[in-house]
Amino acid sequence: MIFNSVTFILFLVVVVSLYWVLPRNLKMWMLLIASCVFYGFWRWEYLSVMFVSALTDYFTAIAIGNTPMEYKRKRNFLLAITLVVNLGLLCYFKYLYFFTENTNHLLSFAGLDYQLPLFRVLLPFGISFYTFETISYTVDVYRGLVKPEKSFLNYGLFVTFFPKLVAGPIQRASELLPQLKERPSFQLDFMSEGLKRILYGLFLKVALADNISSLVDEGFALDPATLSAIDVWMLAFLFGFQIYFDFSAYSHIAVGAAKLMGITIPENFNYPYMASSFKDFWKRWHISLSSWIRDYLYLPLSNIRVVKTTGTGGIGEGLETTTKTSKNRGLFLTWAIMGLWHGANWTFVFWGLSHATIIFLERALKPVRDKVSLFNTFLVGWIITLPLAMLTWIPFRAKNMNDTLTMLSKVFIPKAYLFYTMRENNYLITALLILFFVATYLSTQYLEERIKQVPALSFGLNCIKFTVIIIFVFTFLRPISQFIYFQF
Repeated sequence: MIFNSVTFILFLVVVVSLYWVLPRNLKMWMLLIASCVFYGFWRWEYLSVMFVSALTDYFTAIAIGNTPMEYKRKRNFLLAITLVVNLGLLCYFKYLYFFTENTNHLLSFAGLDYQLPLFRVLLPFGISFYTFETISYTVDVYRGLVKPEKSFLNYGLFVTFFPKLVAGPIQRASELLPQLKERPSFQLDFMSEGLKRILYGLFLKVALADNISSLVDEGFALDPATLSAIDVWMLAFLFGFQIYFDFSAYSHIAVGAAKLMGITIPENFNYPYMASSFKDFWKRWHISLSSWIRDYLYLPLSNIRVVKTTGTGGIGEGLETTTKTSKNRGLFLTWAIMGLWHGANWTFVFWGLSHATIIFLERALKPVRDKVSLFNTFLVGWIITLPLAMLTWIPFRAKNMNDTLTMLSKVFIPKAYLFYTMRENNYLITALLILFFVATYLSTQYLEERIKQVPALSFGLNCIKFTVIIIFVFTFLRPISQFIYFQF
């Protein structure tokens, strides 16, 4: 079941209605069953994969919680069970073909005739997301940051809760479990805020992302050798906006669907294309993943001991110091793994390492930048960061490494800027998208609060805005495409 469908809208109406009339215990069972139905609309049999992961972490977390801290060997063994089962399932379904294919390349390169058999396995929707959630829960129990949940109903609902199940936001047990256990009193604000966010999300998906996708598909289907540098920049920006509108749309709908039930799940985006550095970009883009990667991958790989978490913002207190070498090693290893998490292809690893390289350079150049006040201004930082952020989307979307390198090389060839090959409208649409994004950001930051101070004006503008949004949603609402992050 996908968010941009009439089926989901009807499903949501039924679930939310039952949620507010059923007693608490029945409400929890209803949500668990509804979440299974939501996932089962794709493939019922793959529910078993999710529950194997959930059951493993549920029982190992309880065992870890019952094992004193001084019994490190037993606790380490129990944690290893969680990691082996969860990462084993993830590797089997997501990386088996990739690893087998690359092993065969190595065997051929070594002059050996033997080849491993190749076969593809259907990737379960959301496996990367719920795997991260279950692992983080057990790791937090191991670290002594949270207590193990005794009720499997509560824990199972934490894993399967349908608004964030397939593509996040990645939520931590300490954030969601307390909300699931206690139902707040019904408030009209839940309905208005939830519906508003769902409408925003549907507009971003069906009116913007899906219409941009045809332009992106057309451009990336061309032979990269025939493209100009202008074409490459245009395609980078178009895909950058497509993936942003698509993924933020999912996050808006997820936040809105949960809010209809009085449940708050974390924001996942905060105008990432208005970032003034790549560090700032990753505080604004896919926020829940960024903080997860930092807390459970980057810090351990950098030899930084975890002492206290601060929710989706990551770990903010009590960190041990480490060497610059360890931090740099952790940086590049983390980003290589993060790239591979997004997809079983070397293009994603290249994407991750490109971000690591830029962040490394930002760190290295910080002393120089601090001495030149001009480089510390938002405008200069934004002008540098935006095109680089867009350009790094090329390997994320390109078919293979050859296409990636061919397209990126165009940017550094002066004569490649002297012609263009695609339709003029494409360039105009790209320019309008940049203006639309900047104007939306500026209005949100500088006009919205002032308009609220004039109730009549605020009401009138909201009526116009939501009328336009509703018209666009009903015009384009049809399940013509899945969300991009479903494949991860």
